[in-house]
Amino acid sequence: MRGFGFREHGGPDRLEFVDIPEPAAGPGEVRVRIRAAAFNRLDRFTLAGIPGVPIERPHVLGSDGAGTVDSLGAGVQGITIGDRVLLNPGMWDGTCEACRRGQEALCRNYRIVGEHTQGTATDLVVVPARNVHPLPSRMTMEEGAAAPLVFQTAWRAMRTVGEVRPGDRVAVVGAGGGVATAVVQVAKLLGARVAVASRSAGKAERARSLGAEAALVFDEGENSLDRVLWKWSEKNGVDVVFDSVGAVTIPRSLRSLARGGRLVVIGATTGAAAEIDLRTLFWRQASIRGSTMASASEFQEVLGHLANGGLRPVLDSSRPLAEAAEAFRRFDSADLFGKIVLTVP
Repeated sequence: MRGFGFREHGGPDRLEFVDIPEPAAGPGEVRVRIRAAAFNRLDRFTLAGIPGVPIERPHVLGSDGAGTVDSLGAGVQGITIGDRVLLNPGMWDGTCEACRRGQEALCRNYRIVGEHTQGTATDLVVVPARNVHPLPSRMTMEEGAAAPLVFQTAWRAMRTVGEVRPGDRVAVVGAGGGVATAVVQVAKLLGARVAVASRSAGKAERARSLGAEAALVFDEGENSLDRVLWKWSEKNGVDVVFDSVGAVTIPRSLRSLARGGRLVVIGATTGAAAEIDLRTLFWRQASIRGSTMASASEFQEVLGHLANGGLRPVLDSSRPLAEAAEAFRRFDSADLFGKIVLTVP
C-alpha cells in the first residue's frame, strides 16, 4: 500500500510516496478507508525528526482523517461497515491512573496518529474503535479531516488549561495556522473577547470572520506584540494569551498578561527555548501553562459543537493525494490560512 511520507528524516526534499504493509484490524480495532486527510505542523516536525521519539520508516504522514469503515476487528460493537466516520488522532492506553481519572491526554503512553504510528495520507488506516466517531451529517469528508486535531487542541487549551471565562480578554498570537483559527472560534464560543495578533494584516483581518473583535498587527519596533496587546486591553493586560509561535514571541506574550493572567503554550514553531523575565511572572501572579491534544470527554464536546455548527473547520486548500508534495509546500506560503487537506480517491 502506498502513502505519502518519507524514508529518511530531513526537509521537504525527503518527501515521497512510500510503500508500507496494508494494515489489518485486530481485536478492538477498526480499519477505515480514508477519503480525506489533513496535514498539521506536527507533520513538519515528524519529517525533521523529533528527539526521543522513534518513528517507523518508511513513514506515512498525516494525523487527521475521515472516510468510511472498511472492516472490524473482533469484539467491536456499535460501528458498521460503510459508516461515514472521522478519526480522533490521539491514542491512550486506557489502563494508567490518568486514563482511569478520565484524563487521557495525560496518559504516560499517549500517542498520536501519524507521529507514533503510520499516518492518514494513504488508503487504509487502523485505529482503536474508541478513536472512530460518526462524521456529523453537516460536514463533508474534507471538513471531517480538517477538524479533529486542531479543535481538540484548541478546546483543551482554552476551556480546560486556559480556564477562559465569559468576558475574558483572549489574545491569539499568529493567525494563519489551523489551531489558531480553531482557538479564535473556541474562545468566542466560551464568551471571551478575542484579539488576533499577527505580522500579517491580511490574515489578522480574516480572523474577524471567525469571531475576533480586533485584528492587530505587530512588529519588532514601536508596534511590538506586548505594546499592541497592552493598548487593546486598555492597559489592563490580557487574561489569556494563546501562543504556539514559540521563542520569538513568548517573552512579549508574557509581558502582555494581566494580573493572574495565563499564557497557554501548545507549540514552538520558532524555537523551543525562550528567555523570560521571572519578575513579570511573579509580580503579576501570572502562569505559563502547557497544553497538548485533549481527553476523550473533551473530544466529545468538540464533536457536539461541530455537529451543531457552533464550530467549523477552516480549509486553506484541498488537493488530491497525488499532489501531496505541492499541498505540503503550502506551509511555507505567506497567505496560509487554515488546514491543508488531501482527498483520496
